[in-house]
Amino acid sequence: MLGIGLLGGAATGSWLTGGDPSDDDARTTYTAAADLWHTLPVDRLFPPIVDGDGAGPGGSDRTWTRVAVAPDTTCAHAFDPLLRKALAPVGCLRLLRATYTDATRSHVTTVGLLFTRADATAMTALKARFAKQGLDRRADLMPRPYAAKDTVAAGFGDAQRASWTLSVLTDAPVVVYAVSGFADGRTVTDPEPAAEAMESGATTAPAQAGLGHEAKGLADRVERKLRTAVASATEEPS
Repeated sequence: MLGIGLLGGAATGSWLTGGDPSDDDARTTYTAAADLWHTLPVDRLFPPIVDGDGAGPGGSDRTWTRVAVAPDTTCAHAFDPLLRKALAPVGCLRLLRATYTDATRSHVTTVGLLFTRADATAMTALKARFAKQGLDRRADLMPRPYAAKDTVAAGFGDAQRASWTLSVLTDAPVVVYAVSGFADGRTVTDPEPAAEAMESGATTAPAQAGLGHEAKGLADRVERKLRTAVASATEEPS
């Protein structure tokens, strides 16, 4: 039930209108998306409170509270070496990240927007490679979390990563990802991609805790915020 009508649009390669990515409108939208990292207030992309109606296991509701926003930065130390290598063909223009906790303060999730230097052709090629090779499901290609001192996410390090999702957009130079874990700082020995942790009957620790839903739910809703911002930026004056 997550992101219906949102991720479907991304999968077909249309941003909002369903148009051909090669037409003028698509190029304008692509350009507008590329500029958002330095023109849009942080609260528009990473709101202080994010509602996740139906985002939890069994369609339960979720609410996430932002606990930290990372300074916008390059990707130099934000990804494990293998993921950094996998993303290298599209380059890194800027990386925006924020970390949230759930209503019970038992889970923490970092969500990120990587703005690349690539054109639509390069983004399409990267998405195809990730899909063909299953790179978005490899534990050695998990995104890193953003931990902030004096917050519930202070102990959210690499060893605490439990579930994750990563989506390469083809109609914007953006990679959207999220990685979740337990707020008590416990080490997770067998992290699981969100797509698998959300499957019916999954019995792993990340699945039982709903951490796949945490990662996927936040990533979908931040992607939705991005798309809404792009739509506003490309509207013609009335």
